[in-house]
Amino acid sequence: MRWDGQALDVDDGALPGLQRAGFVRTVRTPEFAGTAFHEVLCKSALSHVPAASQVPFRWTINPVRGCGHQCRFCFARGTHRYLDLNTGEDFDSQLVIKVNLVEVLRAELARPSWKGEHVALGTNTDPYQRAEGRYRFMPGVIDALASSGTPFSILTKGTLLRRDLVLLQEAAEQVPVSVGVSLTTLDDALHRAVEPGAPTPRARLDLVRAVRDAGLSCHVMVAPVLPWLTDSTEHLDAILGEIAAAGAERATVFALHLRSGAREWYLQWLAEYRPDLVAGYRRVYGDRAYASRDYQRWLADRVRPLLRKHRLDGTWDQGQRWGVRAAAAHDVARRASPSASAQAQPALF
Repeated sequence: MRWDGQALDVDDGALPGLQRAGFVRTVRTPEFAGTAFHEVLCKSALSHVPAASQVPFRWTINPVRGCGHQCRFCFARGTHRYLDLNTGEDFDSQLVIKVNLVEVLRAELARPSWKGEHVALGTNTDPYQRAEGRYRFMPGVIDALASSGTPFSILTKGTLLRRDLVLLQEAAEQVPVSVGVSLTTLDDALHRAVEPGAPTPRARLDLVRAVRDAGLSCHVMVAPVLPWLTDSTEHLDAILGEIAAAGAERATVFALHLRSGAREWYLQWLAEYRPDLVAGYRRVYGDRAYASRDYQRWLADRVRPLLRKHRLDGTWDQGQRWGVRAAAAHDVARRASPSASAQAQPALF
């Protein structure tokens, strides 16, 4: 078999946990050296979020399990345990691909029981990670959601979203659409250490500009804030200033979340990268997934005036800065329901 002129190695033997996931085959290609694509047939494309969850949406779509961004802190790492895969290297390189996702999604959206509720993408793993370049799920997902009258939001670090800007513009004429870009740091060295597979910070800021130039709503999630690494006033002021200059309508900020699966992997990385900080992290987090309330209050007090300073707190008229470009985005946002621009993960602000 061949793909884009590159030889494919196809292995029909499934890893144990994948036998439960509708396994089809495993594909490896030189273009994605070190990565295995485990192709599966999914029974459902829409995932329901329990009502008890803090997030403001009830439905998500995740075309891929695992993520090539390799973020040390990714809270979704623990989900690989259900496949008998580890939450470290396996999460980064053993990717489970739902090859029939678009067809299943169209069938689910066509059901009379579907109420057209808001759907959030990018809440677990990034829909525009590198694997999307091979499998091209998102054009079909965008079309399926828009044509069914379903509002949606996308949260991503992936600059591949640029490919679909025209599709998103067309979708925004039919349903409320919101794009969120995640940004952790402006420090290139820290970026390479903590999220080595993700696009650079500058590339993501350019993505924000491109989204706004397309007349689409865009917010930025400064997330996660890493204690003692990215929580200084200087760093937060600089990153929010760059976000404002890129044209984002607002920003949200939240601290690192160390859920089981991510916790072990992140602290292992920290012990190698900054061993002097490990004791402090254990004080701030203890045996909890969330930072202590004292830390969260301290961070909130630090960030709140910076959001106001850079006019990213959602309390001012975007047209004051962005003129005609903002007017186009405002026309899209005006048609949106309150949930359409909601945050994709719990935030402090």
